[in-house]
Amino acid sequence: MEATTLAVLILLPAVGVFAYAGWFEYRRWKQEGPKSYGLTYDPETNTTHVGALAEGEDGFDPEEFEPVNEQQDDTDAVAEQCAADTEDHAEQGRNADDRRKDPDRRNRQGT
Repeated sequence: MEATTLAVLILLPAVGVFAYAGWFEYRRWKQEGPKSYGLTYDPETNTTHVGALAEGEDGFDPEEFEPVNEQQDDTDAVAEQCAADTEDHAEQGRNADDRRKDPDRRNRQGT
């Protein structure tokens, strides 16, 4: 196989994807007009992605974001839940230890 044929075969998928994206962006632009794109933040998943911004909206600036202040309430709730779960597991462990130490306990409780 010649080098040029091999190069075309390797580059063809990338060119196809680029042309596909360009075509759909052109169709969107013809229908909706120009859009401004920027970085947007999704607090539910704590991720950012590039997307179309609403008219008059500024993009997300990571340098101005302080996650400690934004998620403090969530962190406190998670910490409280973890503490409650730890207490439950500790209680279950103590009960299991009691049953192992005194296997006849069930017989005495029934009488």
